[in-house]
Order: sequence, then structure tokens, then C-alpha cells
Amino acid sequence: MKNKALYSIIGVLGLFLGTSCQKGLESINIDPNHINGEQMDFNYIFTAAEVYTSGTDWDAWRNSLIYTSTMMQHLASTQSYWNGDKYTYNDGYNSAFWDRNYPNAVTNIAEVVQAFKDDQNYVNAYNIARILKAFIFHRMTDLYGDVPYSEAGLGYISKINYPKYDKQEDIYADLLKELKESAEALDANKPNTLGSADLIYGGDALLWKKFAYSLMLRLGMRMSKVDAAKAQQWVQTAVQGELIASNADNAIIKHDAVTNDAADGNGKVLSFQDPNATRLSKTFVDYLKSTDDPRLIYLGTVATNPSIAWGSQGFDYGDTTYARQLGMPNGYDELGGATDISRASNWPGDINKYSIVNRYTFARVDAPTFLLTYSANQFLLAEAALRGWTTGNAADYYNTAIRAAMQQLTQAGASPGVSDSQINAYLAEHPFSATNGLIQINTQYWVATFMDEYEAWSNWRRTGYPELTPVNYFGNVTGGTIPRRFTYPVSEATINGQHYTEAVSRLSDGDKMTSRVWWDVK
Repeated sequence: MKNKALYSIIGVLGLFLGTSCQKGLESINIDPNHINGEQMDFNYIFTAAEVYTSGTDWDAWRNSLIYTSTMMQHLASTQSYWNGDKYTYNDGYNSAFWDRNYPNAVTNIAEVVQAFKDDQNYVNAYNIARILKAFIFHRMTDLYGDVPYSEAGLGYISKINYPKYDKQEDIYADLLKELKESAEALDANKPNTLGSADLIYGGDALLWKKFAYSLMLRLGMRMSKVDAAKAQQWVQTAVQGELIASNADNAIIKHDAVTNDAADGNGKVLSFQDPNATRLSKTFVDYLKSTDDPRLIYLGTVATNPSIAWGSQGFDYGDTTYARQLGMPNGYDELGGATDISRASNWPGDINKYSIVNRYTFARVDAPTFLLTYSANQFLLAEAALRGWTTGNAADYYNTAIRAAMQQLTQAGASPGVSDSQINAYLAEHPFSATNGLIQINTQYWVATFMDEYEAWSNWRRTGYPELTPVNYFGNVTGGTIPRRFTYPVSEATINGQHYTEAVSRLSDGDKMTSRVWWDVK
């Protein structure tokens, strides 16, 4: 693709900005090899922040796929190290997103914001960086709860070696403030100093304004159960701004067909690093088939030998025929006992007859990463309208959302893609019902966020939809319930002990996967 020169700097930045993925934040703050402002073009550091935000194999493999995709029953796995399928515990996998992003994306974007802050030539770049920072931290806090925020990434800048954990409620308040201020400050008439260093929008101020208000809409809806009044206020503020208004506005990071950090994290794991570990979940495939969903052929494929990695002779793209797609149930293994996959009710006689993720679309090393989309906006607006929080008709938003979600598959490589006639037939067969509106909206949100697993999990925790049936595999750590958060890195208890202890004391069940974050109320 077009950004090879920019991606090539990621490895160089890693030598200076902590890509050794230390578990503790202290290591970020005492780096003797740190590049100073006179040595570094901060546009490159902005690029690095975007790349790490898109998800590299380190965190994508462990948090996005091993845990979240299987907890959300998009995928299933019989492998013991795919802990999310059965709610078992691995401390290193729980902390992988933290371990990767605090020394990289967080530190990168904090330094970019600091570098551009007082330079009038970089007004748009500064505010775009603030918006990206808000996106980075909304994910971090949604996954873990209270996290270092106000003091995070400031080790080199402010010599803060042991950052405090801010309360999630306070983080949300500041994220929303940052989004509003930065969106209002963006000015299309001022210089675009980021240009191609911005992999998402090429430094386009108007598109970043839409991104800011769309993220505001997401965060507003995230508070729907914990603080409905504030949620409504921020949703209305977002709607009054300018939201992502079509698939052409979707916030997407494109990737190269390589096997380093320039690859798509999910796609790299699914097609290259661990190609035979997962299948599509029976829950997911059964739902798609029950509604005759035309997207299925672009989400699944049946390969004769999924274990052959991308780039190797014999790599099998599989058969995408609709009738051949078959989902594997969650909660099974290959150990020969009562939970052996051969004992599953739909056992086809060969595990390779179960579908894997489609290798023409999402299981590619160069698959795109979707950060914010038009379809997600429309689903959230449908729910907001159903709640009476905004004008417009919930059914209209819902229909528009489904149309956009189906059409955006072409941006993931679907060819020829879902046709207008297929979409029209689907909508006619499955009309919106206000009575079941929340179920319909959020179940479709689950379908549309396939491979955006962090968002699928967060929205499921907020709404409870779709109504997934948990598994109760022996050795699970949740009592047979789907986890509600990731745990902090074990090293934080010793490296940043005082602040870690304070944060854990605010959790309902301690530092466990069963504790709920602030907005995840029963």
C-alpha cells in the first residue's frame, strides 16, 4: 500500500520508545535512549501511535482474539491456551493490551500532544492528536476500568514514574471534554501538517471532526445505564456536531501484506501465526443462518487444511459456499473426555468441516482495521431515538445501519459484496419492531462488530445483547459467567503498588475478571 515508508519507522521507534513491552510503567519513564524533540519528526510518532492503536499481533492475539472474540462467541476454539472460549485465566494474556499500549501508543500520543500543543503551525495536528488520544484511552479504560490517565505517558515529559489510576468516571468526563474542545478547534482552513503520516484520514480536519463527534456518541451511549441524564446530554451534543455520515467516512487503518507490525493484528494471527486454532462459533453462524444473512459467505470459509499458514505453499482460501458454513460450539476441547469436540451435538466428523474466518476478507495480514464506522453510529442513533434522546425514527436509523454494515464489507475485501436487492430482501424479511428494538439493534451491532472484538464486548456488557449462553468448562475462574473486564498486570502490584492497591479497592470483586467497570451496572 501507500504507507510503506511510514510503516518502516515503527521498528526504529521501537528501539527508543519501549517496544520491549515491559509490564511496568516505570520503564517508560527512565529511558536513557529517548529521542528528544530536536531529533524526531513527531509526525512519525503519530504514525506509530496509530499503528499500535490498530492492534499488533501481541495484543490482538491475546486480548482481541484469544479472549474477546471467543467470549463474544464470534469464534470458538478447542485449544487450551485460547482462554476466552472457556473463561480460564492467563495473567499475561489479560494484561497484553496494557503491556503493549502503555509503552507504545500511550507514550507516543502523549509526546505528540506535548510537542504540538503550543505551536500555532500545528493547531490541527494538535487537536487531531487529542482525538486519537481519547480513542486510545477509551479502549484502555473500557477493558480494565480505572487506569493511569492524567499522569500516563508523562515519564519523560514530567518525570512521573508512578502514575496514579484515575477513576473511570473521571476519565470519561475528561475524554468527552477533550473531544468537544478538539472538534470545535479543528479548522479546515489551517495547514494540514500531518498529511500522509495520518494513516486514517490523511490529516483531514473535517473527517477528524466527524471522528470526534462519533466517538462522543459512542461514549455517551456507553453511559446509558450508569448515568442516563449525562448520556443523553452527550448524545445530543454529538448529534449537533457532524457525525461520520457514510461508509466513505469510516475510520479505517489499512495494512500491508507483511508479517511485521504493519500487518493487521487479527488477520496476521488468523492466517499466519495461529491459523488452525479457531473456528467460527456455532452461536454466530446459527444466528446468521436463522436470518438468511447474506454476509455469512464473506465472514466464513471451510478450508481443507487450515493449518497451512499464509505465504506457504498450499495455503487454502477455502470454500465460501453458504450451505457449507458450519459453526463450532464454544466450550469444547480435544482431550478425549466429556468435553471433547467429537461429542458436540453438531459434530461433522472432522474439525476441518467447521468454518474458519474468511481468508478473502478478515483473515488476511493486510485486512483493514475498522475503528469507527457509519453503521455503528446509526445503530447507536437507533437506540438513542428509541430512548427518546434524539430526533428521528428508530426504524429508519436501524435500516440504514444494517444497509451500511452490509455494504462496508466491500471495504474489507468482499467481492462482489452484498447487493442492494439482497439488503432490501433482508430488511423486508426482518422488519424493525420497537417492542424488541433494543434486542434487534444490539444483536445487529454484535454482527456488525465482527473482528472489532473490543467494541463488541463493550457493547454487550453495556446492553446484555445478544443473549449469549455462557459455557461452564471445568477450571474456569468466573463461575461459568462471561468475563466483565481484564485484570491489571501482575507486576503493577509491586512496581506501582500504592496506586494499584487504591484502584483495586474500588473494584466490586477485586482485581478479577468478574468485577464490573464503572458504566457496566447490573
